[in-house]
Amino acid sequence: MVDVPEVPLMGKVKGKSGPLARRPDNSAFKQQRLPAWSPMLTANTVLPFFYLMSLICMLLGVWLLLTVQSTQEIKLDYTEAGTCDICFEKRKNSSNAAQPCSCTLVFPIKKALKGDVFFYYGLQNFHQNLRRYMDSRDDGQMVGRKKNLKDQNGLPIAPCGAVANSIFNDSFILTYHGSSGPSVLVPLLRKGIAWYTDKNVKYRNPNNDNMTLVQAFEGTAQPLYWQKPVYELDPLDPTNNGFINDDLIIWMREAAFPNFKKLYGVLYRANQPFTKGLPAGNYTINISYNFPVQYFQGRKEVVLTTLTWFGGQNHFLPVAYLVTSCLTLLMAVILTVAWWKFGKNGKRMEE
Repeated sequence: MVDVPEVPLMGKVKGKSGPLARRPDNSAFKQQRLPAWSPMLTANTVLPFFYLMSLICMLLGVWLLLTVQSTQEIKLDYTEAGTCDICFEKRKNSSNAAQPCSCTLVFPIKKALKGDVFFYYGLQNFHQNLRRYMDSRDDGQMVGRKKNLKDQNGLPIAPCGAVANSIFNDSFILTYHGSSGPSVLVPLLRKGIAWYTDKNVKYRNPNNDNMTLVQAFEGTAQPLYWQKPVYELDPLDPTNNGFINDDLIIWMREAAFPNFKKLYGVLYRANQPFTKGLPAGNYTINISYNFPVQYFQGRKEVVLTTLTWFGGQNHFLPVAYLVTSCLTLLMAVILTVAWWKFGKNGKRMEE
């Protein structure tokens, strides 16, 4: 008969039995004898901390508020403004969707917008954050893999889904009318405005194997509400077509709130009179009015703005810091009064 050696069970000390068999080792770590700092929270330590945090939040709030207010922003609602009211009525009837409609919006810039100027389009009451809307897309297709989603003719739709089908398709031409001289078209950079990771990682055209982009998308159908196929989105720049089109990429990044704006272009400051920004004067925007907003009771707008290191004109964070500073200061004053009246000497707390 062979003796089988006893294997100690996990957590038991070898060679011991009884109630002390599972006792941890006699070390500082396992017996919780490591040195520790146990601060004693007293009024002399807590109250200065409250006042210090209130001061820090107030300084940050004032600094960010001054930074935000240094930006310049012009918002223009063109839903029914100027001559756009005709197009607005025309887009109420879906049978007129394929018919072109243009309008003009006139506005002044009283104070020059200095530095880089960003041109945005904005929508109100358009909920891009609905779950079913956000799920209606094929990220695998957008990296260049054709999927088997079919339309009524049995062809795969490129790009597919409700997000791509509802792309914002208004276009704008901005013109500057100076006090002297002829009118000048404002040059806008329409390429290179999407995120680098989106442009180079998340969105890729199908592998064309030395074929043209038209040949690569051969056998696909355009979305139902599109007026042209995906390989003709930018007729002026052949390299800005297909799934890597900047306008498409920017639209496919869904907004978190129903009122949002998305980048349309950036002022090109190489030539006069735009080297320092947008000069003061009168401007017109020629709008190709295509995107209907009546069905979701929305509004459309254009935004001209400058930016700082903090971003655009967003007052949420500065106001949040100032409100936090006021609440912290109020709490500190209340605690100071309570400590002064009841517990300064530690004798009246029991009464």
